[in-house]
Amino acid sequence: MTTFFDAPNDTPEEAPLERPRVITSLGGGHGLFQTLRAAQICSPTTINAVVTVADDGGSSGRIRRELGQIPPGDLRMALAALIADAEEGGLWENLLQHRFGGHGALAGHALGNLVIVALTDILGTSQHALDQIAQLAGAKGRIIPVCAEPLDLEAEVSGLDSDARVMRQVRGQVAVAATPGQVRRVRIIPDNPEPNPAAIEAILDADLVTLGPGSWFSSVIPHILVPGIVDALAQTKATKTVVLNLTSEPGETAGFSAERHIHVLRQHARNLQVDQVIVDAKTLSSQTERNHVERAARTLGAEVSFHDVQAEDGRGRFTSIHDPAKLCAALLASFAGARKR
Repeated sequence: MTTFFDAPNDTPEEAPLERPRVITSLGGGHGLFQTLRAAQICSPTTINAVVTVADDGGSSGRIRRELGQIPPGDLRMALAALIADAEEGGLWENLLQHRFGGHGALAGHALGNLVIVALTDILGTSQHALDQIAQLAGAKGRIIPVCAEPLDLEAEVSGLDSDARVMRQVRGQVAVAATPGQVRRVRIIPDNPEPNPAAIEAILDADLVTLGPGSWFSSVIPHILVPGIVDALAQTKATKTVVLNLTSEPGETAGFSAERHIHVLRQHARNLQVDQVIVDAKTLSSQTERNHVERAARTLGAEVSFHDVQAEDGRGRFTSIHDPAKLCAALLASFAGARKR
């Protein structure tokens, strides 16, 4: 069954919809950033961000190679998303996101990354460090690394040889995201990491759990490759909602349809069951395409709801980014719909 919702004219706070008390969002990078902004607008009592730890590029890559810590970049982004509306939040956001220029040892490092690793050294764990920074900055939520150890991403990629049937192994998040071939499957190394107990608790205690949007193979799927996370998703009584990307991404999901995004989730976690899949109404206007997405969603046990969730730029043109206010309205509508099932 497909449900259709238009973005309300009123603000989401005024919409007469049941609201989740605890929202736990799984992801990384810019996709998680937008989801956390949306979660704040939904006004829950608690927001948890469960963040991937497989980044190996830029400042994060240098930190994990030189210091052996989990990559802090996605953690920093999530922190910035949750402090933007706090008192003096703009200053803290700019401070954490500040990136050094020049040509010396600090060039390219984000200040927030260095603060996270410094406090981890002082306090002993990255979770303690993130909790302390969140308290100092007035963050409206908790940042939780999915694992306490850095993960590596390895993909099976076709199309890198003249024979398209030949599969090559591509290792590292940056390499996977930028591959000119077709990513068929990914795995994490180690393949059975210990999940962060705080991540399990956040999923089990949630009223609403979101997965996506974001880089599908490098930010979204790594979560469902951690066995303890999959078990927690199966046990939680929360409404589980997948938010599909607005477009395919160059590199890892080039040419992917919305339907294929769902099939890839199913391929990597056969036992994964969710309640709702949110799809942007404008980017999937064909009824045939919608039927295909509905059929794919049923393999996850989910209903599909189509919403206007696309952000506009300053000229009124639609972008490939989710609008936080629109996404909040979609999440609340999907949550209410799932509760009535």
